[in-house]
Amino acid sequence: MPPKNKKGKGESEDLGLMRAARFGRVKNDLQMGFVGLPNVGKSTLTNLLAGNHCAEAANYPFCTIDPNISVCVVPDKQFKYLADTYKPPSVVPAVLKVVDIAGLIRGASEGAGLGNAFLSHIAAVDGIFHLVRAFDNDEVIHVDDSVDPIRDMETIQSELCLKDKDTLTKVLQREKDRVRKEKGVARSSEPTLSESFQGAYEKCSKLLESNTPVQTCEDFKDSEVELIRDWGLITTKPQVYIVNMTQKNFVRKGSKWLPKIGEWVKAHGGGQIIPMSCEFEQNFTDLKDDKAAQKAFLEELSEEAKKLGLKGPQADVKSVIPRIIRSGRAALCLQSFYTCGPKEVRAWTIMKGTNAPQAAGVIHTDFERGFIKAEVTNYKDFVEHHDGQPSMSKVKEAGKYRQEGKNYEMQEGDICIFMHNVTAGKKK
Repeated sequence: MPPKNKKGKGESEDLGLMRAARFGRVKNDLQMGFVGLPNVGKSTLTNLLAGNHCAEAANYPFCTIDPNISVCVVPDKQFKYLADTYKPPSVVPAVLKVVDIAGLIRGASEGAGLGNAFLSHIAAVDGIFHLVRAFDNDEVIHVDDSVDPIRDMETIQSELCLKDKDTLTKVLQREKDRVRKEKGVARSSEPTLSESFQGAYEKCSKLLESNTPVQTCEDFKDSEVELIRDWGLITTKPQVYIVNMTQKNFVRKGSKWLPKIGEWVKAHGGGQIIPMSCEFEQNFTDLKDDKAAQKAFLEELSEEAKKLGLKGPQADVKSVIPRIIRSGRAALCLQSFYTCGPKEVRAWTIMKGTNAPQAAGVIHTDFERGFIKAEVTNYKDFVEHHDGQPSMSKVKEAGKYRQEGKNYEMQEGDICIFMHNVTAGKKK
C-alpha cells in the first residue's frame, strides 16, 4: 500500500502530499508531469530541469505533441558528501522523471485542441507540476490573448474536474452492471450499491462539482480510498503549483498575481506554491560554462534586490530549479537510501514507508527474496563518526552501525548493506 498519513510533528508542513499519496501507485519509478496552458513555459522549464534542450521550446501552442520525458538529477548534498568521501570510479545519483505534456485549452475534456491526447498523457503520470503564467511578453502569445493566472488556473482545474466527472459517470455505470450481474437481476432494475462505494462516489462528486481536486479531501475512509484508487481519476494526483514570473518580479520577490494565486489555491484544497522565473533561470543557465560570470550575475541581481529594500535571505537571488525537483520528489513520497564502497556510491529511490526487504529488492530481486538482514547507519551518524575515512570502521566503534530485520522501515539517508541468501532448488 502507499504510505499512510502519519499525524504528528510536521503534519501541517506536508502540504497534503501524504494525503494525495493514498491514491498513488506503489512504485519506485514514478513521474511528474507539467500541466498548463500553451506557452506558459512548460518546455523551457523541462529543459532547465534536465539541464538539456531535448524538448522543442517553440512559440507555438502545440509544439509539444508527444510527451517529452526528461530525467533530472536530484540535488542531494548527502550524496555529494558520500561521493567526495569515497571517491569511487562510479557515482550514480537519484533521478526524477519529468514529462512535458502538450498544452491544454478550454474544452479539452470534450476533445478540443489536443485535449484527448493531453488527458491520456496526464493520466499516465503520477504527480502534476501545475505551471501558471504570470508574466507579460508580447513576443510570447497567450492562447486567450491576455495574461490572467486565475482564469488560466480555473481553465485547467475545470477541464481536469470535467474529465473526472465523466470518468465517475462511467465508474457508476460499471459498478451497477457488476452488481446486477452478481445478483442476477434485470438491467432495468436499480441495484443497491455498497456503503463504501456510495460514500466514495458521493464525496468525489461533491468535490468535482465545486471544481476541487479529489486528493485534497481528508474525509475518505480506508475502504473508500481502496475503491477510488482503481477509478483512474486525474485529480487524485498530487499537485505542485509553479508560478512563472518575469526576472524583475522574481528578483524583487513580488507580483500582483501572487496573493491572488495563493487565495485561489487555498480555496481549491491548498497546495505548495513555488514562484520562479524561466527568464532568470535561462539567463543563469546560459552562463553555466563560466562560473565567475554566473557568480557575478547573481551578485548583480542580489544588489538590485537590496536597492529595492529586501534584506537578509530575502535579498539573495538563486536558482529554484533544485527546489522544484525536490518538491516533485516529495509530492511522489519518494526518498533515498545509499550504498557506498570503493567501486561505487549510489543513491537508490524508494517510497516512504518501504521496509528493508523491499528496499533490498530495488537493488536486485534476489536480495528481497533471500533477505536475511540489513546493516544500517544513518547519514548523520556517518558524518559525525567516520573521522574522514571512506569506511564504516569508526562508525562501528561508536556503536552507530546496527543490524535491522524484515520489519525495519527505511529512513531518508540510510546507508545500507543487505545480507541475503538465495539457495538454488535441488535438481530432480
